[in-house]
Amino acid sequence: MKKKLVSNHYIQACLHGVIQQGFDPQPLLDKAAIPIELMHKPKARITEVQLANLIRAVWRTTGDEFMGLTEHPCNNGVFALMMESLFQLKTLGAMLQQSIRFYNAVQNEVDFAMTIEADQVDISITLRRPEFDPDHLLQEFVLLIWQRFCSWLINSQLSIHSTRFNYPPPTHYEEYPPMFGEQLQFSQPSSGFSFSSKQLTLPRVRDPMELECFLRQSPLEVLRRVGENNSLSIQVQRLILNKGLEQAPALEEVACCLHMTSRTLRRKLKDEGVSYQQIKDRIRCDTAIRLLTEESLTVAETSELIGFTEQAAFCRAFKGWTGVAPSAYQSGKVEP
Repeated sequence: MKKKLVSNHYIQACLHGVIQQGFDPQPLLDKAAIPIELMHKPKARITEVQLANLIRAVWRTTGDEFMGLTEHPCNNGVFALMMESLFQLKTLGAMLQQSIRFYNAVQNEVDFAMTIEADQVDISITLRRPEFDPDHLLQEFVLLIWQRFCSWLINSQLSIHSTRFNYPPPTHYEEYPPMFGEQLQFSQPSSGFSFSSKQLTLPRVRDPMELECFLRQSPLEVLRRVGENNSLSIQVQRLILNKGLEQAPALEEVACCLHMTSRTLRRKLKDEGVSYQQIKDRIRCDTAIRLLTEESLTVAETSELIGFTEQAAFCRAFKGWTGVAPSAYQSGKVEP
């Protein structure tokens, strides 16, 4: 399976707490196979596997599941203990209530609450000292964990009405829909998410053996992007990928496939805040990074596979996309 890429923002956000505690980030980046020069390149992107390995390295280094982003740590193993405590319960509602009681009892850094009104359930989280999490990484990670583990327990994707954040839309906003879905609300009084109360009666279908596998793969399973995004830009991406990057289709061809004029396609993409060239460049960039890191292809081979006739032109384009040369991504191997 091809691994998806995430913004370079998450490198610095993940390392903020450990750097504040005086740890050297270099060994952690090495364990995640992330070249250190990417740390200060805002346009660079990394794979979900690299981010998962970086988070795991931070956990091991700090002994803190909150990654140094709170005033006091949450010891490694607390999440696993909480999950184990759920297997005496049968329904999603009972498991959610138990998990919230558990976390509120064992730590004081993040407050969890669940309210049920009419046909809607609301889960909210509040950081006691949000200044320790300036990039909102912990807040987002906790929300993501709660949504993912609910879906995992019932072996079905939880149907989220909306996910909200108590801060304005960030510059890396494009990362949010693939993680949290399309219904996003920013600058809200609190952070959390809501879903139909009918889902509270859904039964737990996972068993302790499956939990062991889930925990062993954590946090990768949490970071994997789920949910169907059927925006026009996603449809365009699929068409480009289906046609192949070696001879990527022109905008006119894509418009024809979507049964609209080129002008209409340009206008609708602009409404989504993107252009056809930007979509094509993102696909080429992400594909090139995968080929260089996961397939260990040479720069020349990668250049040809993504549609460049000259290696020099590819290198210039790649540096424009990421801020670094393609060779920077060959300094480490990404583990599956």
